[in-house]
Amino acid sequence: MSAKTLVLGASTNPDRYAYLAVQQLRKNNIEVVAVGQKPGLVDDVPIHTTAEVFDDIDTVTLYLNPERQKAYYDYILSLHPRRVIFNPGTENPEFYNILSESQISSEVACTLVLLSTRQF
Repeated sequence: MSAKTLVLGASTNPDRYAYLAVQQLRKNNIEVVAVGQKPGLVDDVPIHTTAEVFDDIDTVTLYLNPERQKAYYDYILSLHPRRVIFNPGTENPEFYNILSESQISSEVACTLVLLSTRQF
């Protein structure tokens, strides 16, 4: 399996991009953990409703608007990911700067596109 990815803003709604991201990450043999507002499952991936401490997170892919991200700044920093992906609608220059100061890469991109073009 590839490096572990946290989907932050996960959803059990199949119409949401966060749901599709969990599915596509799994289909690409990437280990996935998920945190969202409501508990549930996306295929075999449980959605946690609290900021769980996960080991070895390589990538955090965000599906939260910038205002909702603020509550997770310290949490994301504590995971020491290699990178954070800001999906469309999640762009947040304030957080880019915080990540940069912590030597964490940020990328404005679509996880689904990165996966489909094998650039993830």
